[in-house]
Amino acid sequence: MRRLCAVLGCAAVIGFGVSACGPRQVQVGTGQTSAEAAIHFTNNLSQAVNVYVVQGGTEMFVRQVGANTTEHLPVRGVSTGTQVRLRAVTIDGKSQFDSPPATLTTMYTWKVP
Repeated sequence: MRRLCAVLGCAAVIGFGVSACGPRQVQVGTGQTSAEAAIHFTNNLSQAVNVYVVQGGTEMFVRQVGANTTEHLPVRGVSTGTQVRLRAVTIDGKSQFDSPPATLTTMYTWKVP
């Protein structure tokens, strides 16, 4: 009886070992994809501005854009179709420009002034 139990035990261990080392089926895919919102921003001022996205009263810094410059600004963490306000503040803090409510797209165009 002991010998039978030992043989069955060894067979079970070998069976589990072989199946654990065998090939596994793996599914590979991308996570949930949503297009990234972006702003095509033109700063027509003679000084740099800090660009913000204002959503639900919370201001999120996007990037500083130099004087007389046009840049493509990805807006991380905000998906397309989200309604926001855009804000540009001169680096000296003396002037602020706010957009009307805007629905972000993959290439929302905005310029100041």
